[in-house]
Amino acid sequence: MALVTGATGAIGPALVEGLREGGYSVRVLVRPGFASRTVPPDVEAVVGDLCDRRALGKAVAGVHTVFHLAAKLHGEIGDPDPAARADYERVNVDATRHLVEASELEGVRRFVYFSTIGVYGPSRPGEIHDEASPLRPQSLYAMTKLRGEEHVLRAPRGVVLRLAAVYGPRLKGNYRRLVRAIERGFFVEIGPGTNRRTLVHEHDVVRATLLAAQHETAGMIYNVTDGRVHTVRDILRAIASAVGRPLLPGHVPAAPVRLLAGVLEGVLSVAGRKSPICRGAVDKLLEDVAVSGDKIQEELGFLPVFDLDGGWRQAVGDPRRPKSNRRRGEV
Repeated sequence: MALVTGATGAIGPALVEGLREGGYSVRVLVRPGFASRTVPPDVEAVVGDLCDRRALGKAVAGVHTVFHLAAKLHGEIGDPDPAARADYERVNVDATRHLVEASELEGVRRFVYFSTIGVYGPSRPGEIHDEASPLRPQSLYAMTKLRGEEHVLRAPRGVVLRLAAVYGPRLKGNYRRLVRAIERGFFVEIGPGTNRRTLVHEHDVVRATLLAAQHETAGMIYNVTDGRVHTVRDILRAIASAVGRPLLPGHVPAAPVRLLAGVLEGVLSVAGRKSPICRGAVDKLLEDVAVSGDKIQEELGFLPVFDLDGGWRQAVGDPRRPKSNRRRGEV
């Protein structure tokens, strides 16, 4: 029996499907109101809150592997308010610790924790992070996920998967907005697009997860990526090709856009309104995030299936078959 938390999120449904196809019996921990409309009939649902220790004890009973996806996700731009900070702490740190403790009491044989490459912080020019790189998390999300990692790695059966930016048919957040803007022909590139990003398709996340769960070594950390580092310009071109819309020519300089965003933030805040564009969002778009996924390929034999073009075609529903990414270890 395998337990999945976060089974109704962006990655969870694909993981549940992959486990079922792999012969696992699956149990999920879901909040009230989610089980009836999102959980397959052959999957056992335990209804309860992630922060309820009694619900956690019930969820791990008889389980041999825990896949802990559930988290308060990164959505904040700027400094979160005290209530949001407390929520990050409660969900990403305390609940993880409690789930690890409940799993140890039950004798769970494997605990797979989903973290983020955000723990490394932005890359410097020419730098590519790997699992031995210094940790410089900047967002509260990344900081609390890193503290969750510490609880998992202290357990005898824990393994940490630091996921690159995940995309797929269940797109959410910034990439979903980006796809919509390109589809509508409204997107204008900010800056030259030479800054780097590290991505991975959700189906490759599932494949990497199953390998990590089956491997005997515990206490390990693996970055999960598509095996390459992409420029933002290449990502935009792949999305534009997948949706069948050309990108608008050229780009606008980043500095004046950031200045305009600051002015709008200041003016609209006086009126108690939220700006449609803020400096934090612009900075995020221009951030450089380059991370190597070599270790999981070399140690566990993970080979990503989806390259950038094939992955985005699948994510937006293009029926053409994806190309396989056959260049092992390339970054």
